[in-house]
Amino acid sequence: MVYAVVRAGGRQEKVEVGTIITLDRAKADDKGNIDLAPVLLVDGDKITSAASELAKVTVTAEVLEDLRGPKVIIQKFKNKTGYKKRQGFRAELTRVKITSIA
Repeated sequence: MVYAVVRAGGRQEKVEVGTIITLDRAKADDKGNIDLAPVLLVDGDKITSAASELAKVTVTAEVLEDLRGPKVIIQKFKNKTGYKKRQGFRAELTRVKITSIA
């Protein structure tokens, strides 16, 4: 079993070939692929975590779609002063499928 832990959008995700993950919006190349930076690689009993060894490893993902996350409502209120503030936020996300770990 081969899997990798990759740095994706400020977080770390455990991925295998065929895994579909959602990350922060990422720009794809001309072919619609993204290269993710590996932090750890597990190939059977062999575990690779040295930076010099991980520089040779490439984790490639195919962009499936760009989407937006659920709406988050931020409300602030102070009693007796008439202060009310309402603000909304939706994260820009990208859904990708891992195609190769080499």
